[in-house]
Amino acid sequence: MAQKDTLLHLFAGGCSGTVGAIMTCPLEVLKTRLQSSGLTLRPVFQVQLGLSGTGVIRPGGVTPGLLQVLRSILEKEGPRSLFRGLGPNLVGVAPSRAIYFAAYSKSKELFNGLFVPNSGLVHMSSAGAAAFVTNSLMNPIWMVKTRMQLEKKARGEKKMNALQCARYVYKTEGVRGFYRGLTASYAGISETMICFLIYETLKKQLAKRQFSSPNGEKEKGASDFLSLMMAAAFSKGCASCIAYPHEVIRTRLREEGSKYKYFFQTGRLIAVEEGYAAFYRGLVPQLIRQIPNTAIVLSTYELIVHLLGDSK
Repeated sequence: MAQKDTLLHLFAGGCSGTVGAIMTCPLEVLKTRLQSSGLTLRPVFQVQLGLSGTGVIRPGGVTPGLLQVLRSILEKEGPRSLFRGLGPNLVGVAPSRAIYFAAYSKSKELFNGLFVPNSGLVHMSSAGAAAFVTNSLMNPIWMVKTRMQLEKKARGEKKMNALQCARYVYKTEGVRGFYRGLTASYAGISETMICFLIYETLKKQLAKRQFSSPNGEKEKGASDFLSLMMAAAFSKGCASCIAYPHEVIRTRLREEGSKYKYFFQTGRLIAVEEGYAAFYRGLVPQLIRQIPNTAIVLSTYELIVHLLGDSK
């Protein structure tokens, strides 16, 4: 029975991750480009008053917006570039979601025996353990995906596929190259923990409301899954806003030939050279992508577990 449960969570996690990845790929490409240090800033000239009251013209730069980056990609690289990295994403997202949800389910069983069952501490610990396992195993695939999304080639120029990109990384950086950004991914575990703490708390409240309804039905309907989607969306939105800077640091660490070497060194460089606002570059497309993606993934996962779990 335990093995069947594990397989069910593996299958449900894989299916839900695949659906979400396909639907939100263009937004992920936009987010990665905005996070990159290679983003071309629009030149502006700022007038600053000197001590004598005279105006001094200083050159500066303004970060392009989401629509400007989108227009640039469509004009220079073509619409297909919005799906750069989808190959490794599809290769990686099904097993990564499968591993994550299976590890999360198993961790919950373990931590329920150690702490107060189904408490916030259980949910946070389970989410953290599952994210640690998933990040450790899947980082090479996400590294290749990021490199492909950052590759800028004009229309008609041949772009590297996933296998060519992986070979290039191995040739130029060795095996260690596939694990660039892993420390930032570990830092991002906090986002997963916050997300699942909020989600499980809301899910528990929704379950209480369902059982306290006049008819007290246990059967889930469409409105229940819509409520789970809303809970997932709210949870991910809160977690992303709180923990977003690690995403920018991770993208910088994965850039080719980068001056960024370590997690804290990268954070210091970004703060000194670009200001603290740079830690939130790409947040808008991240929220636009991740909120519906998480809602789709978690509700699809819950639906598959509900349907196949009941049919056992």
